Amino acid sequence: MRILMIGDIVGKPGRQIVVKSLAHVRQREGVDVVVANAENAAAGSGITKAIYRELIDAGVDCVTLGDHIYRRSEIIHVLQKESNILKPANYPESSPGKGWTVINTPGGRKVAVVSLMGRVFMKPVDCPWQAIDRILGELPTEIKVILVDFHAEATSDKQLMGRYLDGRVTAVLGTHTHVPTADECVFSGGTAFQCDLGMTGPYDSILGRKIEPVLETTRSFCPTTFDVASGDVRLSGAILEVDPSTGKATGIRRLVIRQDEVDEWLK
Repeated sequence: MRILMIGDIVGKPGRQIVVKSLAHVRQREGVDVVVANAENAAAGSGITKAIYRELIDAGVDCVTLGDHIYRRSEIIHVLQKESNILKPANYPESSPGKGWTVINTPGGRKVAVVSLMGRVFMKPVDCPWQAIDRILGELPTEIKVILVDFHAEATSDKQLMGRYLDGRVTAVLGTHTHVPTADECVFSGGTAFQCDLGMTGPYDSILGRKIEPVLETTRSFCPTTFDVASGDVRLSGAILEVDPSTGKATGIRRLVIRQDEVDEWLK
């Protein structure tokens, strides 16, 4: 089984490269499941109902979110109604949405997806370690393939979660920092890991935002509008090779697709 996890989709440029390329990528790579973090998909912060539908129609099987989850209030109804869009599972139980779900592959396999948020340098949230222990206790034993999107700032937080879950889940893949890391590996227990999948959006930027306003505010403390940039758009993520009978990962590789590649495909 092959699984594609897409890193933080930022704004319209990030959405467009996913929409234009995903069908080709699924076919070329033989991908069975696509999970995408889209908490920054609406103008760089939050997600709307229309954007959720756009991503699902493009071939994303499950959408994960993060600390900007409720920035657009209209998404609350979607979170309450749909099963393939997730809040961090260590948010309070009373907060809208589901922290984990099970999706079916075209081949009839079941894949669990869990969203968690870190605590180091992040807004206060409940304990992610307790949350994942609870979820693993709730999941049906026949579900072997379990993906964890750990939306966290600190690499130490992410590495701790990866080691904590080694042998218990298929993959722990980090999101949030928008910078792809070169530490992809499969731990000894069979859990694939990467500190951060990187950003799906414009890399000629400051983490997806136009450079000059960010520089101006940083240097002067005067507020500016951090609009989404537009140059050097890339899709970033990772492809997992998984043994579906055991849930163990057998391989992981970074995936980076540039806009000029997509343009060639479209020709």
